[in-house]
Amino acid sequence: MKPRLKELYRKTVVPGLQKEFGYKNVMGVPRLEKISVNIGMGEATQNPKLIEGASGELGMIAGQKPVITKAKKSVAAFKVRQGMSIGCMVTLRGDRMYEFMDRLINVALPRVRDFRGVSTKSFDGRGNYTLGLKDQLIFPEIDYNKVDKLKGMNVSITTTARTDAEGLALLKHLGMPFRG
Repeated sequence: MKPRLKELYRKTVVPGLQKEFGYKNVMGVPRLEKISVNIGMGEATQNPKLIEGASGELGMIAGQKPVITKAKKSVAAFKVRQGMSIGCMVTLRGDRMYEFMDRLINVALPRVRDFRGVSTKSFDGRGNYTLGLKDQLIFPEIDYNKVDKLKGMNVSITTTARTDAEGLALLKHLGMPFRG
């Protein structure tokens, strides 16, 4: 079965963007390329077991086993040595990416306290969008009773759009709740 968001993209977003920006070819229309979800755990230098918990939770949220990220350089001020585990990340593509995006837009973001929409200023100049989440409890897969520590995460949405305006239009058509 195809993801809901992928069908929405194919049936309504592509014609809408073609009309808005005047693309002649369907393949020229911007699309989602990948979504990277990253949890950075600076405290893992003192307590290495935190990484395992973060990794398990990220795996449940993304539906894919995360990669443990290691420090590239030693930084004495932060008590970090080269090769130390300092976080975990997962890169989603294809159907899993659309499923995650659907859950992010329709389930997780509305559960954020005092949510008024996400900022339109988080584009990078090439149509990619990055979003920071303060805690992992907004995802329904996470059991509140089993959480030992709140972990923030970065969600980077990479698109094939060339400009921020195209990226913004793509995400708006997909249903991303922007402010204003």
